[in-house]
Amino acid sequence: MIVEERIYTLYLGKVPEYVKLMDSEGIAIQEPILGHLFGYFSTEFGPLNQVIHMWAYESMEERAKRRAALMQNEKWLSFLTRLRPLIERQENKLLIPMPFSPPLRGR
Repeated sequence: MIVEERIYTLYLGKVPEYVKLMDSEGIAIQEPILGHLFGYFSTEFGPLNQVIHMWAYESMEERAKRRAALMQNEKWLSFLTRLRPLIERQENKLLIPMPFSPPLRGR
């Protein structure tokens, strides 16, 4: 299993608006398509105005298939027109568990 970590740095003061949009619409669109939401967080210390979300996948192939499906979803594409203006910068990381890491649990 792999985990994709996505870090979005938002424009100053935009975290509440981002959270409201994701809570009211975004997650309901994403989760059925992307699958296992591993966690969704905001920062309190260190770099501020960031939201971090992590998605677990069985393989890179599964991730690619699910991400492609999301980017073909008309509801998601429409939603992005309201979400993108809040985001200043994006960083993605692929996290691969070490052999001694506890197993990642699916839903």
